Amino acid sequence: MKTFLVGGAVRDELLNFPVSERDWVVLGETPESMLEMGFMTVGKDFPVFLHPVTRDEYALARTERKIGPGYKGFCIHADPEVSLEEDLMRRDLTINAIAKSDTGEIIDPFGGRQDIERRIFRHISPAFCEDPVRILRIARFSARYGHLGFKIADETLHLMQTMVKNGEVDHLVPDRVWAELYKALCEITPALFFEVLKDCHALPILFPELNALFGVPQPEHYHPEIDTGIHSLMCLEQAASLTSKPEVRFAALMHDLGKGITPKDKLPHHHGHENSGLPLLENLCLRLRVPNPFKHLAKHVMQYHTHCHRAFELRPSTLTDMLHKLGAFKNPAGLTDFLLACEADAKGRKGLENRPYPQSAHIMMAAKVGAAVDISALLAEGLQGSQIGDAIRQLRIKAISNVCKRTS
Repeated sequence: MKTFLVGGAVRDELLNFPVSERDWVVLGETPESMLEMGFMTVGKDFPVFLHPVTRDEYALARTERKIGPGYKGFCIHADPEVSLEEDLMRRDLTINAIAKSDTGEIIDPFGGRQDIERRIFRHISPAFCEDPVRILRIARFSARYGHLGFKIADETLHLMQTMVKNGEVDHLVPDRVWAELYKALCEITPALFFEVLKDCHALPILFPELNALFGVPQPEHYHPEIDTGIHSLMCLEQAASLTSKPEVRFAALMHDLGKGITPKDKLPHHHGHENSGLPLLENLCLRLRVPNPFKHLAKHVMQYHTHCHRAFELRPSTLTDMLHKLGAFKNPAGLTDFLLACEADAKGRKGLENRPYPQSAHIMMAAKVGAAVDISALLAEGLQGSQIGDAIRQLRIKAISNVCKRTS
């Protein structure tokens, strides 16, 4: 059996980048012979098998032919006669079409090593345009490798724009869009994912709520960058520098969606955007089937980020009620994520990236004090129903008031 290491593992080895998984191409075999050797089939649509020991994926060399729209409209042909070069040719980018033999020989028929050295994402053939997922993959690769200086080749970007114009992106299913977005949120520079989608004109189709933010002004006194779309990507960059959690990064990116629907006669001000954006967030999460933990945190950040910024000005009762609605008295970890996203918003402004954010410590202390109130005396008073909640609230307000006095 002839096997070759292919794809991401070879690419990342050449980049001295961590290799997370290894994929192999198999020449000269059939599904029957793979099963006889103990491999287990895992591919429903493709001839992919798991190694009986390493659990690495081994795929039979194959070719693909476009027969319908979207990323599922392909006819797969796997045959012992398919060559390694034919298999590599069906891949998206030159840097992903490099193979390595078991003796360490590099097979690079399309100039992938040269493009790695030049830091270029370049498509292999016009067949690139047959699969719209490739647009998302290049955007995600930009989020992963952008810090290394990778750029998209002009001809590849033009081809991506043509794909969008021809409606290929319209066939992307929500699950695949979210899967690529999730991976991008976990990368080093996730904002580049959206910049690429904007450059190839796919952002209005895939994320219209975000696209609507570009060109929308904000008061320059508070936002030297002015443009709300630019501010949102800056917030995502700041969130990426503060935490690796994709939930926090998602929340920081989405927090200002309401500014995209501010009436033009009200600009550059956005009074009430904290609540006007909630339906937009709900629709986006519903459309892309965003998991609830992402949606809930994004909703909290959208509603209360301005409260958080004004933490030292809030009345103890307002601060107490906000912490209660955030679930902070029962879930300190959730509060930490909320504060990180709000800090990313505060720092996601031109020239203010390194400004301290003391609001986090202030709010965290208030939550700690509020959660620690002694309610044993209330239980002895025989209070019923809502009376208990009201009494606990008053105790927390009093305790948090004392904290506010000490820090004012």
